[in-house]
Amino acid sequence: MADTASPIELPVIDISNPHDPSVGKQMLDAAAKYGFLYVNSKGTDFTTEDVDHAFGLSKKFFASPAEEKETCRITPNNRGWSGMHTETLDPEHQRTGDFKEAMNFGDFKDGKAQQPLPPSLVPHEAEINGFAALCNKTCNRILNLLALGLEMQEDFFTSRHDPSDGPTGSILRYLYYPSIFSAATAAYKHDKDVRAGAHSDYGSITLLFQRPGQPGLEILTPESTWAPVPIVPGEQADAYPFPPVLVNIGDLLSYWTDGLLKSTVHRVVFPLAEQQSPNPQDRYTLVYFCHPVDTTELVPVPSEVVKAHREQTGGIEARDDGKVGFGGGAGNLEPGKRPLTAQEHLESRLAATYGFKKD
Repeated sequence: MADTASPIELPVIDISNPHDPSVGKQMLDAAAKYGFLYVNSKGTDFTTEDVDHAFGLSKKFFASPAEEKETCRITPNNRGWSGMHTETLDPEHQRTGDFKEAMNFGDFKDGKAQQPLPPSLVPHEAEINGFAALCNKTCNRILNLLALGLEMQEDFFTSRHDPSDGPTGSILRYLYYPSIFSAATAAYKHDKDVRAGAHSDYGSITLLFQRPGQPGLEILTPESTWAPVPIVPGEQADAYPFPPVLVNIGDLLSYWTDGLLKSTVHRVVFPLAEQQSPNPQDRYTLVYFCHPVDTTELVPVPSEVVKAHREQTGGIEARDDGKVGFGGGAGNLEPGKRPLTAQEHLESRLAATYGFKKD
């Protein structure tokens, strides 16, 4: 297991103007160097009340009886509840499944969930949909800026993530990680178990909302050490209405740009401070995984910046991972092979995580 390094220092970017090429360049530089960055919460459309209410709904759901959660257990479409140890994000190194529970919400249509909702959340369908819509709007700003940074047409990415054009793989996820002294973690073994195994995200970009005093996220540095990610960067807690939204690049966007944008491996641990605390906290997070429309073909992005990167580095090395038509990345698509679709990419990753098999 890699050693733990000092906390990582990531840039904080203001996305209030999603049409500013200079901000796009900042976004591109951070995405290419770290794969992670903060978005200043003042530059989004979220209010403190929006975020607090969403966390409240999450806590309400996870506190509900297990038999109610079972009515919406996760299915191969990646929607629903997954219980403690259901996911194993790093099967090669984990002794047991992740110490967490999750609830996934897929696309809403005409304001309605396209999946069963548990009794505790049925009265709050409109609020859940509203929060997911704000997440999608924020993702569009980020994707717009990344396109500008790549010197492409502004709507290249956003036009391929528009849910009005068809189903997407986008997911709003509630996450609950019990504290180290809870009954749910009684089987925990120090230096062996984690809350979420080492992994990279599957989609385009991910938004992560965190609560003060509930750390645990670490990213793998180029030096192969684990670096904790502060919930609030630096000593700036009073500068934000709520902690800045943490953004990271997913595998799909990394492949799409032939490795220029970095999909960084990360995990969630039981921090040493929590292990030594007499009053450790449960950890709750809200996550939005942004994916393109299912039928989107992952062909090379029309970017001279990506082309120059490919010529300089050779792009993503050839992979033997069963990904249809990807070869060495979207930019190195082999003649005669059709490109992978966004849906096929997601299905292959979910199959590895949950053991789902396509009918």
